[in-house]
Amino acid sequence: MNPLKRLFSYASRYRRDFRLATTYSVLNKFFDILPEVLIGVAVDVVVKGEDSFLAQKVLQGLGISDTWHQLLFLGCINVLIWGGESLFQYLYEVKWRQLAQDIQHDLRLDVYQHVQKLEMAYFENQRTGNLLSILNDDVNQMERFVNGGANQIIQVFCSSIMVSAVFFALQPGIALVALLPVPAILFGAFWFQNRLAPRYTEVREAAGDVSARLNNNLLGLATIKSFAAENFEAAHIDTASRHYRTANARAIRISAAITPVIRMAILSGFTATLIYGGWLTIQGELAVGAYSVLVFLTQRLLWPLTGLAEVADMYQRSMAAIDRAMNLLDTPINIPYEGRHFPAASAKGELRFEQVNFSYNDRPTLQNINLLIPAGKTIAFVGSTGSGKSTLIKLLLRFYTAQSGQILLDGQVIDELNLQDLRRAIGYVAQDSFLTDGTVAENIAYGVPDASDADIAAAAQAAEATEFITKLPLGFATRIGERGQKLSGGQRQRLALARAILKNPPILILDEATSAVDNETEAAIQRSLDVVSRNRTTLIIAHRLSTVRQADCIYLMEAGQVIEAGTHEQLLGKDGGYASLWRLQTGERTREAVQSL
Repeated sequence: MNPLKRLFSYASRYRRDFRLATTYSVLNKFFDILPEVLIGVAVDVVVKGEDSFLAQKVLQGLGISDTWHQLLFLGCINVLIWGGESLFQYLYEVKWRQLAQDIQHDLRLDVYQHVQKLEMAYFENQRTGNLLSILNDDVNQMERFVNGGANQIIQVFCSSIMVSAVFFALQPGIALVALLPVPAILFGAFWFQNRLAPRYTEVREAAGDVSARLNNNLLGLATIKSFAAENFEAAHIDTASRHYRTANARAIRISAAITPVIRMAILSGFTATLIYGGWLTIQGELAVGAYSVLVFLTQRLLWPLTGLAEVADMYQRSMAAIDRAMNLLDTPINIPYEGRHFPAASAKGELRFEQVNFSYNDRPTLQNINLLIPAGKTIAFVGSTGSGKSTLIKLLLRFYTAQSGQILLDGQVIDELNLQDLRRAIGYVAQDSFLTDGTVAENIAYGVPDASDADIAAAAQAAEATEFITKLPLGFATRIGERGQKLSGGQRQRLALARAILKNPPILILDEATSAVDNETEAAIQRSLDVVSRNRTTLIIAHRLSTVRQADCIYLMEAGQVIEAGTHEQLLGKDGGYASLWRLQTGERTREAVQSL
């Protein structure tokens, strides 16, 4: 579907506003062309006096024939015309701009909400900066077109129709001469437009590349500085920006040629009117006033067509941008949010994995997983990187969908449950938890907007975060910066844990939550877990075995399969893979090697 049709289809709720804005634009153009007609009438009055067209055809019934009174009458009409033109210009500018802002807001919000619903697999093949470019630059480009381009197209069209009508009323022969260049102008405009379309698509893609590179570098600025790679990354930005500049240059070479070509066509029409109309006036076949009107209107008819260059340029830029935004909005949601509702507070927390298989890009990650996790128990998953531990959690949260098998919560298949209800039943603390650029209190209450100050303080206390919070300049009201950059890694993790505690979910998940913190923070988080995990299903994914010693059951995973299961003591007694990992982490193997020397 044409991008413009896609936009109008999307903005169908604003049809009344479109009609009003269009009406204002048409009326403005109607009053806009009247001064030229008025000039011709005035010339006719001055030349012919009481025999003028105005006196004989318009004012005869009013008894006005004196030349001076005719001019006074024209002066009054002129005031009304300019007043009408100004009024409708104000109205159409307000309406088009408001319409542009409304559609921009709706489109950006709808695209963003749609992106939030896409499965995590989608983002593995996308660059964040490119998505940002669509949500920001492309939507803004659409807004600029609705704000100005739509009105220009309407007014050029209306001007051509209205002026042509006046031409044919006054002198059909001159009308045909004056309008001869119009088909050539329109053909040229469309010819250029067709060649601009693919070039501006390339421009929008290049803009996305620049945005993606900038976003990636700003997020990794500390790493860039630590490796003294500023010049290296600046070269990458230079390459991306050069590509954007080159793509723009190719488009500019075509768009810049439109106006000169149209200008030459206008020149031929204006010259023909000037000479042919003058000859008819000399021969007495055309009144002097009519000739004046035609000369002025020829310019008014043809000159606005030079605006087609700007309109075509803006149109193609906008259509490329609209296409990208609409394509993103049309991306199918493979993990539906709809499903059977259930109150999170009523969930007991029993989990069952039945013959679950999952692959990343045809690479098996989980194979025939069968687990029963009783409600209220603390379960740990350990194993080497890539063994499938975190994938289990992502399937439970339905970030991904298993290729086969099913996961049940309290006997209900999670794929059949409302996705929001399912996730409300789970508290999730990741290795690198997301924190907003808000206050400490706002981050703890994230997802629980109606939480009281007392509840927030209690959650912070349970996460052993109160001590460092009270030392901050404004305590709970202290802003922590983008992604919590004003806090240490351990402090960020304690806030993330406090957030999960405040949510009070029946299921709590810690995905490598202590892997990047110091021993003191790990001990604090462990003490917190000992309290908050009581009577709550708790799933812990960890590399450090010291953090899972007290778990009711520990699963050792390897190559997507569970190879050992049991308590800490039972697994040590088996003297298998878990015992080997324990000896490696505690240094027992090193001590044995030293003693054997």
